[in-house]
Amino acid sequence: MTLPVLRLADPMPEVIGTARADPRRLGEILQDRGWLEGGDLIAAMVRQRQTGVPLGRILMVDDLIGEAGLTAALSQQFAAPMADLDRMPPDPHLARLMPPETCLALGAVPWRQLGGTIFIAVSEPGRFGEIRRHLPALWADARPAIAPLGMIERHISLANADTLSAQAEQRCPAELSCRSWARPLRRPLVLAIMVALVAAGITFPTTAIWLLYLWLMLNLAAMSLLRLTALYQQGRTWLARSAPAPDIRATLAHCAALPAVSVLVPLYREAAMLPMLVQRLQRLDYPKELLDICLVLEASDSETLAAAADLHLPHWIRVIAVPASNLKTKPRAMNYALDFCRGEIIGIYDAEDAPEPDQISRMVARFLREGPEVACIQGYLDYYNPRQNWLARCFSIEYAVWFRLVLQGVERMRLPVPLGGTGVFFRRDALEALGGWDAHNVTEDADLGMRLARAGYRCAFEPTTTFEEANCHVLPWIKQRSRWLKGYAMTWITHIRKPRTLWRDLGPRGFLTFHIILLGTLSNFLLAPAIWSFWLIAFGFRPEFVGYLPASAWTLMATAYLLSEGLMAVLGFVAVSGRDHRHLLPWVLTMPFYWPLGTAAAFKALYELLLAPFYWDKTNHGISAEPAGTSAAPSLSPPPRRHRV
Repeated sequence: MTLPVLRLADPMPEVIGTARADPRRLGEILQDRGWLEGGDLIAAMVRQRQTGVPLGRILMVDDLIGEAGLTAALSQQFAAPMADLDRMPPDPHLARLMPPETCLALGAVPWRQLGGTIFIAVSEPGRFGEIRRHLPALWADARPAIAPLGMIERHISLANADTLSAQAEQRCPAELSCRSWARPLRRPLVLAIMVALVAAGITFPTTAIWLLYLWLMLNLAAMSLLRLTALYQQGRTWLARSAPAPDIRATLAHCAALPAVSVLVPLYREAAMLPMLVQRLQRLDYPKELLDICLVLEASDSETLAAAADLHLPHWIRVIAVPASNLKTKPRAMNYALDFCRGEIIGIYDAEDAPEPDQISRMVARFLREGPEVACIQGYLDYYNPRQNWLARCFSIEYAVWFRLVLQGVERMRLPVPLGGTGVFFRRDALEALGGWDAHNVTEDADLGMRLARAGYRCAFEPTTTFEEANCHVLPWIKQRSRWLKGYAMTWITHIRKPRTLWRDLGPRGFLTFHIILLGTLSNFLLAPAIWSFWLIAFGFRPEFVGYLPASAWTLMATAYLLSEGLMAVLGFVAVSGRDHRHLLPWVLTMPFYWPLGTAAAFKALYELLLAPFYWDKTNHGISAEPAGTSAAPSLSPPPRRHRV
């Protein structure tokens, strides 16, 4: 019994699919057609009971059946026609009667009215009862037509590209987005204020020097307090470390139905990185039938799209093409892709990432142990090329201090955490409730961390590492850091627009931490030239501004600066004292020569904040090779098998 595939040249019959549904199960139909062996069917059914995943997806993940064979078998099982959407696209009039985000959530799209019957293209006809509840009341007699899910999503995207693209740019609530920075006169007003401050400083030099001095001292004290607190929290953790680490496999085994996980991998001009990226993703040990890896590409990036098409990706890795727009940022692309995700947990990886193989398993197990207030889990970020040159070594030391000490100390005190842009996972419902990412913010991760804290959510840390490529050439490093600092500035400006509301949302300690991390970091780099004046005085030079302050003030500042540098060195030694980073210990003492690069990046960020606030200065990847140490991995999923149908 084979039902028709409707095509453009076919007549429109009054009634389609009058045949009776096949009472046999899907596996039996496939087996009777000779498309599936009994042993493979039994193994797939065991996994279906364990995971709750539809049998068809498990078979496709294992490469035992293709989309065409599955569609034909489902058509026979449910007595529903097969819909070739490429040759007979959905009726635009019908499609407009359902919001595209609803269609994506259901995996269904209104297709055609044939005779007096509305047909809905679906990939899982077994869910049609649930889908029917979301249809307009006039479609009470609607019937399913079978089409592959990828085809359905592609046609939803094609028909609603402008709508979905606009929603991606405006998804974040206006009061929490930096997009208002583009309003007329906003940036000229800020520039005028800056010019006025410089003019006032020239007119009243003594007052200006004193104010600059006080701000610098306050900033040194605040940043040192943050670092001391992080060091104290790390010490407490080491002293209290007695309980064994939770058994990840036991946690997952006791879960009745493991959650599906979608991972967004935004790519732009990354054709050369794709083969290595896919190889790294295939090492992940989470069951592949529960994985939904989304390669998020710009529709205008023809080179990367062609490279992805040439790779013959496994069924659990797919491409999402983001429509062209004047705004071309990573958060906009992720906002667009979010509606296409099929998982309950959303993760982020970058093009050059090499996550540890058990990372997603660890993240899921941690979510299962935590309450709903933990909306985000951040892993460690580290580099796989720390030995490449001096800049890569210093960058690795900085990341070790930031992710393994400072941010964890902040999180243990239940304070707002500026997230990393990769190796981070979210509960989907919380992420959608917040409005996704701010599409205009070029440091969307830090901003999202602040918005999570403001909404009452927590971020936890899981000791699993995502390895990245250290940006180890000076000019690319400055460009990347300037983007991060520009985003810090934009995030601070956005959230401080209503300081009372921010105080109420974060509380006094969170409010203070917000300023120290964002404004303090930016101030540290911008005020560095003032701190360097110590060396002029130490070598006997007497710049004109020295006379505006008493000698004791300069002595106090020099002492504060040296203590701050000493504290940074201690944090550096602690952060890299473990087995994997011990080779970096001698280089900690060279970090004072590393930070001036950040000052150059900060002034570039300030310039772009006024002239190109939403410009994404892209980092080029693929300069370094991945060392062998990041590649090993046992697999929890069965090996892929030869495709048969």
